[in-house]
Amino acid sequence: MFDVPRPRLVTKEFLAVTLATGAFFVYVGMLLPLLPRFIEDELGAGELGVGLSVATFALAAIAIRPLIARLIDARGRRAVMIGGALIAALGGALTATADSLGPLLAMRAIAGIGEAALFVGAATVVSDLAPPDRRAEAASYFSVAVFTGIGIGPVLGELILDGDRYQLAFAGAAGFAVLAAVLAVAVTTRPPLVDDDAPALAPRTGFSRFIHPAAVGPGLVLASGIAAFSVFAAFLPDHSREVGLAASGGLFTAYSVVCLVLRITGARLPERLGPRRSVTIAFVTVAAALAGLAAFPYVWALWAAAIVIGVGMAFLYPSLMALTVNRVDERERPAAISSFTMFFEIGTVTGGLALGAVAELASKRAAFAGAVLLCAAGLWLMRTHVVPASDDEDGRQPQRVPSLRPVYVPVAGD
Repeated sequence: MFDVPRPRLVTKEFLAVTLATGAFFVYVGMLLPLLPRFIEDELGAGELGVGLSVATFALAAIAIRPLIARLIDARGRRAVMIGGALIAALGGALTATADSLGPLLAMRAIAGIGEAALFVGAATVVSDLAPPDRRAEAASYFSVAVFTGIGIGPVLGELILDGDRYQLAFAGAAGFAVLAAVLAVAVTTRPPLVDDDAPALAPRTGFSRFIHPAAVGPGLVLASGIAAFSVFAAFLPDHSREVGLAASGGLFTAYSVVCLVLRITGARLPERLGPRRSVTIAFVTVAAALAGLAAFPYVWALWAAAIVIGVGMAFLYPSLMALTVNRVDERERPAAISSFTMFFEIGTVTGGLALGAVAELASKRAAFAGAVLLCAAGLWLMRTHVVPASDDEDGRQPQRVPSLRPVYVPVAGD
């Protein structure tokens, strides 16, 4: 008996969407150091303005998600990617023209809409291209573009800013979003496979019109992890200075490197372990990192937490993404992915607001301890409701595939 060769995952189509996404997240990364400084130094809006900027961006991205899924069905993945990148470029380029907080928030809302469209379109293409049993692996490789862009972007942003050249820096960031749109022209996707005798999909009503039911469970688990991580990202810079470390940039670099290395070298682990075990590893390690920050106000604890949390975040997203996609019909894939990725913003907003209040009323260490409870909640939800042990011995759900011969159907714009 001969082994059947595994279908290729990293193809020219896969590389095209990954390159476009990488260019876009350089744009995202460039804005990370620029926006807080611009809001505080140029607009004088302080920490409240920074918080409102994050919330406005996230809420706009959440609100647009249901429309993005319909646009993907009507116009195609590539068109939505290109449109999203150009919209984000517009929001980024005009940010430097804002002379008060109101116009800046409007620009952040525009950028949020654009980023949501680009990311949902790209993630849908990646799921289309990935073999059914390699979707978590595909998500791992795809996320390398996101982490690389965010890693490079802040360095470029501060280099171009060089003190106070905000117009040039924001224009440079927008240029990378335009580059992403240009690269997205080369993105192609295989039309989804559907059963030629499959019944028509029943229209979704009520709550399910806005959030696909298959994304709710995995999405809530993802939101728990992202909310916990948002506390780490938001409060680590100030906390590191309080315990004697002058700058926190190296901590974020350590986190990113660990996460990237595991996403590349361990890309096949989520499929081998199954989502139940992978997500358990994620929450246990993230909780351990946050507990260490809460308990030990020392420099060594900062470095240990950065490394350990990099391990946890490497295992969280790929398994949950694959779990969501594998639970839906191919025709429902854009809606499911759009709904699932919305929980990134939901987690960021809820974690920032809830535990930001804890930090304000008590301390940053209390906020880190509160984030451990978020990890516990996500782990409980995953193991008792989303993928209980009774599903199978590995906690893996069976793949939904057509029972009869699939046929290709055209997809507009692809």
